[in-house]
Amino acid sequence: MKAVSNYLPLAIYSALDAGREIMRIYNQPMETWNVTAKSDSSPLTAADRAAHQVIANALNDTPFPLLSEEGRSIDYEERSTWETFWMVDPLDGTKEFLKRNGEFTVNIALVENCMPVLGVIYVPVQRRLYYGVVGEGAFCVEDVDSDTPMQLLYTAAQPLPLCAGNDHFVVVASRSHLSAETEAFINSLRADHPDLQLRNAGSSLKICLVAEGTANIYPRQAPTMEWDTCAGDAIARAAGCKVLHFETREPLIYNKPDLHNPHFIVCKSEAL
Repeated sequence: MKAVSNYLPLAIYSALDAGREIMRIYNQPMETWNVTAKSDSSPLTAADRAAHQVIANALNDTPFPLLSEEGRSIDYEERSTWETFWMVDPLDGTKEFLKRNGEFTVNIALVENCMPVLGVIYVPVQRRLYYGVVGEGAFCVEDVDSDTPMQLLYTAAQPLPLCAGNDHFVVVASRSHLSAETEAFINSLRADHPDLQLRNAGSSLKICLVAEGTANIYPRQAPTMEWDTCAGDAIARAAGCKVLHFETREPLIYNKPDLHNPHFIVCKSEAL
C-alpha cells in the first residue's frame, strides 16, 4: 500500500472542491438550499449533498471504502472488516451554514486500524486549510481554494502549532451545542485558571483552534459522531495535541459498532 502521506493531495483537493460547491450554494438565496430534516432532526441542505458527491467521486479511485455522514448507512458487520477507510463529514456545522456565520468546514480523514492517521479540514468562507499526517506534522495555509497549485499549498503552509502559548488560559466550546455538563466543567477549570477566557466556535474549528495553539482545551460533553471529530483528531495528534475520552483519558477510537463518540477533551498535553 502507498504511504499514508501519498493520499494527502487527493484528500486536500477533495476538500477544496467540496468547499467550492458549498460556496456556490451558500451564495445563492436561502430558498434554494432545499433544507430538510434527517431522522435525528438535524438539518440537511443541498450543500451537504453536493459536497458529499464531490468527495465520494474523488475518493472512489482509491482502494479504501468511504464512511460519510451523508452516504449510505453501512452495517458494522461490513465495516468491521475495514482495516483502512475514509471518514468524511462533507459539511460539518450545517447549523452554522444556516446561520450564515461562516463557521462550517469540510472534514476528510483516513483511518487505519481504528485510529485517524491523516486529516484535512477546509473552512470555505475563510479559505483556510488545515491538514496533517500523524508522525509527519500538521499545517495551516491561508487564502486557498481548489485553483491553488499543490506546490503553493505546501510552501505557504505554516506548521502547527502557530503559537507557543496564550496570555490567558483559553477554553473553546461549541457555539450551538454547549451542554450544562460542559459549562460545569469549564467553571471547574476557573479554580486553577482565574484568567480563563471562553471562546465559542462552530464545527471542527474548535479542534483546529487547539491544534494551532489559539486555545488550550476543548471539552465536549454533548453528543457527537465519529465523522465530526475524525479529521480534526488526526490534525490535533499530528500537531502534538491529545484527543481523549473524557472519563478514561484514553485516545478516541473510530469505526465502533456505535458511531457516536464518547464525551471527550482536546488539549495540549500541559492542559491536562
